[in-house]
Order: sequence, then C-alpha cells, then structure tokens
Amino acid sequence: MYYKIINRKKLFLTRAADLLGYAAFAPFKLLGLSGRHINPGDIREILVVRTAYIGDVVMTLPVLGPIKNTFPNARLTFLACSAARDMLAANPHIDSVIAYDAFWFYKKSGLARYLRLVNELRRKRFDLVVEARGDIRDIFLIAYLSGARHRISYGVGGGGFLLTDIVPFERIRHRVDYHMDIARRLGAAPGALDWGVMPGKTHFSNAEALLSLNNPNAGGPVVGIHAGGRKELKRWGKERYAALAGELVSRRNARVFFTGATEDYPLIDGIIKGAGRGAVNLAGKTDLLTLSALLKRLDVFITNDSSVLHLASAVKCPCVAVFGPSKSNETGPYANPTSRVVEKDFPCRETCDEDLCLHGVHNECMSAISVDDVLNAVDYALTARQGGYYGVQA
Repeated sequence: MYYKIINRKKLFLTRAADLLGYAAFAPFKLLGLSGRHINPGDIREILVVRTAYIGDVVMTLPVLGPIKNTFPNARLTFLACSAARDMLAANPHIDSVIAYDAFWFYKKSGLARYLRLVNELRRKRFDLVVEARGDIRDIFLIAYLSGARHRISYGVGGGGFLLTDIVPFERIRHRVDYHMDIARRLGAAPGALDWGVMPGKTHFSNAEALLSLNNPNAGGPVVGIHAGGRKELKRWGKERYAALAGELVSRRNARVFFTGATEDYPLIDGIIKGAGRGAVNLAGKTDLLTLSALLKRLDVFITNDSSVLHLASAVKCPCVAVFGPSKSNETGPYANPTSRVVEKDFPCRETCDEDLCLHGVHNECMSAISVDDVLNAVDYALTARQGGYYGVQA
C-alpha cells in the first residue's frame, strides 16, 4: 500500500497501526458492515474536517460548494484551526464553524478541549464526515469517534480501516485537485472553481487605509511581499528580500508592502532597514479577510510557499512564488495563470520532509534562487496582469 509519508518514524508507526487495524476490522469488512451506500436524501448533517494549517484550510475551500450542491438538504459544518475561523465565517457554503486546534498539531491545545470537542461532535449526530487531510490521527480522533455513519477520506496517511469509503489517490497532483476528488467520489460534478473567500466592505476599507501608508502618487506597481512562513527551510533569505525590495522601489518605482503575522514584525523590520528604500511593514495589521481584500488591490504578490500564497490564488492575485524544499506541483499557485513559480531543480526536493535539510549545501534549493530570478518573474506577472510592462528604468 502506498503511503504519502516521508518521515520514517511516522511511516513505521502508521504502517504498524494499519496492520493491526485492518486485521481487527477484517470481520466487519467481510460481513459488509463497514461500507454503506450514501443516499443524498438521508444526509442532514455534514462535517468537513481540515484541522491544520491555514494554507491547507484554504486549499480545501473549493470542495465545499460541490459537496453542498450534492447534498442540498444538509447543513455543512467546517472544523478547522482557530486561526482560520474569521475567514470561514463569511463563506456562503458553510452553515457553521467549529474552531479546534488539534493537540497533535498545536501544543497549546489540551486534552480537556479535545474531550469537549468529541462530546460536541457526537451530540450533533453527523451523517457524513469528510476528512480532507488523509491523516490517521484526524480519521481516528475526529472522524471515527464522531460516530458518523459515513466517513470518507484517503488511505495514504493511514487509518483506512476506519473509513466507510476510501478515495483513490494519485501520487503527483495539486492538493486542490486531491480535495476535489473527494467531491467526485461523493457524486458531485464540480463546475467553476469557487473558493468562497468573501471580504466585505469593511475589509476593503481597511485594506485601502493600509495601502495609503505608502506614497499613492508613485507611478509604478503596487507590490506585496510575504517573507515569513511556518517552516524555516521554506523561507528565502532575508538579505535577498531586502535586495529585492530595494530594486523594486529604485528601478521599478514600486510601492512595496510586507505582509506577515505579528511575530514576523522584527524579521520584516530588519528586511526594510536592509533595503534602504521605502516599504511598509504590515505584519500583524490584517486579519485574513482584510488581507484577502488587500491582495485583490495588488499588482503582484511575492511570497514563499505559505498560507498567503493560497489566499492569493483564491482572490486571483498574480503571484511570484519562491519554492525550495516543497513541491510546487502540489502546493503552487492554483488556477492562476498570471502567476509564476521560481524554483531550482534539486532531486532531493522530492523526498525532503521540509524540516531537516540533508543536502550537502544547507538549503541550497533556496539560496540558489537569485534576486534577478525573482525580478524577471515579477516582470512577467505584471505584464500578464496589466497588458503593459514595468521595465527596468535606466
């Protein structure tokens, strides 16, 4: 059986759990007690589970509309990390949100909160649980223990013996497409892509106020940069970002805004000082819907492989995505033809766990990307978006 797990310890433990689980559940499979046909008319309560992280939550959003259309009489509840709650509240395909930071991903969450969650799920009596990550922990600790009659996910992260339906898994595919395969398995016919990210008037007003912090009379493009990210190995060097910002201001007359979480403020402040040119630090100043409104106002957005990259895809903002250890064919800009990926071909990227670099030159897949590589991609994205060309000024 194929497992989409790179970490060897986790792979061993998952295989062992599956070996025991499939053996224990074999009698139920033989008796036909585990798999049940789903009649759309019988489904009244649906739970979609995507516990971590914000970027993965965003890449799950396009599946919600097709599921909702397939089960028009059902209420859809989305269970996700608390950081994504405000963004989900405005989604037209979601009837309610359960915010939960799973203790197997987030250290701040304890056992008491988990026990309350299980009690809440069982009280709601879900008919169908869709687990979108394909992770044995989510499948057992949430989907199975919810008591739902129907449980659907992938088996490539273990726990398939706990599911009533296993979705076939193609090895090389974008994660948005993986999620849409769940909808197809449920009988949906996905149409036009709908992320359901809907900032309101207040979010746009807040975004405009933030954009006014830089010279509105500058004649060049409005550029956003996201230099942070959850994993250190996926970050392009801060010196490179400083040089990039300086070039954008001095040679392209750009208005530059750095986005980020509150904890990114010192990092970005150092980058701006290194650039020696005018740029604005917006770290910690936007919630997700204000950020999505701001992204819609940018001419181009430059980012590491991060949650904001997927938010930019959701609002069709042209992106330049800098990729190192992660795989752009799985998590790159999606359905966004004005975007570009900047990456170098290192074979070890295919088996990198994105936490520990085993390459001879530490993090060379990122350090090999030059400022000019990114600037060339920025020019392409700007040309594709505006039909013009913000070329290098003499």
